[in-house]
Amino acid sequence: MAKIDDFAPFPVKDQLPGVEYCVSSSPNWPEGIVQGFQHYIVMLGTTVIIPSILVPLMGGGDVQKAEVINTVLFVSGINTLLQSLFGSRLPVVIGASYAYVIPALYITFSYRFTYYLHPHVRFEETMRAIQGALIVAAIFHMVMGFFGLWRILVRFLTPLSAAPLVILTGIGLVVLAFPQLARCVEIGLPALIILIILSQVEVNFCKRSICEQFAVLFTVAIVWAYAEILTAAGAYNKRPDSTQLSCRTDRSGLISASPWVKIPYPLQWGRPSFHASDAFAMIAASFVAIVETTGSLIAASRFGSATHIPPSVLSRGIGWQGVGVLLNGLFGTATGSTALVENTGLLGLTKVGSRRVVQISAGFMIFFSIFGKFGAVLASIPLPIFAALYCVLFAYVGLGLLQFCNLNSFRTKFILGFSIFIGLSVAQYFTEYLFISGRGPVHTRTSAFNVIMQVIFSSAATVGLMAAFLLDCTHSYGHPSVRRDSGRHWWEKFRVYYTDTRTEEFYALPYNLNRFFPSF
Repeated sequence: MAKIDDFAPFPVKDQLPGVEYCVSSSPNWPEGIVQGFQHYIVMLGTTVIIPSILVPLMGGGDVQKAEVINTVLFVSGINTLLQSLFGSRLPVVIGASYAYVIPALYITFSYRFTYYLHPHVRFEETMRAIQGALIVAAIFHMVMGFFGLWRILVRFLTPLSAAPLVILTGIGLVVLAFPQLARCVEIGLPALIILIILSQVEVNFCKRSICEQFAVLFTVAIVWAYAEILTAAGAYNKRPDSTQLSCRTDRSGLISASPWVKIPYPLQWGRPSFHASDAFAMIAASFVAIVETTGSLIAASRFGSATHIPPSVLSRGIGWQGVGVLLNGLFGTATGSTALVENTGLLGLTKVGSRRVVQISAGFMIFFSIFGKFGAVLASIPLPIFAALYCVLFAYVGLGLLQFCNLNSFRTKFILGFSIFIGLSVAQYFTEYLFISGRGPVHTRTSAFNVIMQVIFSSAATVGLMAAFLLDCTHSYGHPSVRRDSGRHWWEKFRVYYTDTRTEEFYALPYNLNRFFPSF
């Protein structure tokens, strides 16, 4: 018999302990509003970066870039509300996805748009083609979710095969973290240090709970003010243009280009155009977005102190994400939607997993998208500050699932290590090849197939999931210890919606809609 003071393994927890507010609980309104604003600030980085990449290449200027950013914000607010009310019911922020950037670039550089000499005309024609491809991809997305096809697949997920997916959903975006921070070290590095100190270290000048929960807001406010001082003092006047673009607070061009008041509306760029090759490329991106959203939803269920998300609820969330992609296509955002992993990491940093907080953040997205001048002020925050946030937030996601696996098993060690390594390695190879040579390593005569392969294998999460899932389902599968080593028995009770009595508390639809739309 072990002595009382002997060390013992930490017990496995179905629900994450230590969370201040779980999915179904809410902070008071003042605190909830500030927390919601913090989620809005975190999602701004991706919202600004993707249109800033795509719009100039499509032929648009600062005015078009500002309009697309406001449209992305508006649709993201609607999608976040739909996901939290009728989808997975988890506190996830739905925003722009990097998975759709490669298909959007494929469409942008299509030969058929070279005939348009006027940049504005080329921008609108390109946007209409992207809209058409997104609408077709949304149909695939909704079929996978609402028809239960994704539910069938995720029922075979175990903690062992899901862990690489969730880990790589965050760590797979490492290129957006320190490499972008290093574009302006004098801003990015102080932001990273301040964020770590405020969120992880006891300081005398700030109450622990306040510093921890609002560390992101304090960090952004301090470093943004510091960047304003450097800009006003002329610290970057004689620096290269690339440095000025990353460091200065007055180079985004959004404030002057944004309208005071404008409500985005469907088909604002004209009628969408449809091309088969564009649609197939965008469907591949939609598949990647489904995979990455699955990782974010599993992580959000942990950070919200909910039970593991049942396959039927996860599939329902994917279906509503498909509705979000449809709205992306109708409104013209130039990209599709995903559950933003940085906001999922923020749930872990703040220990606030409340659904209401995310719904409040959706209100901020819609408000600032309509009143563009006010939103543009916040959108002009230098991107290295966001990169510093990502260094912390991306790292939060995923490691909690390892508690369900037997880490003393050599089979477990191999599947975990190989899946994470091959996911990072393959994605790095495909991405570097594209940047160096201007095309992907797969170059057949069918350009759409080349893009499909590039999209899928540029996603570390997708490659890692495919490797882990295949190995978990085949490697020594008949051995009697495999079921326990992979942690399958821990999730067995959550495979069917009504098996565990706690499921209703976190995932039931509002207004008693479960009577009409039951989960299985």
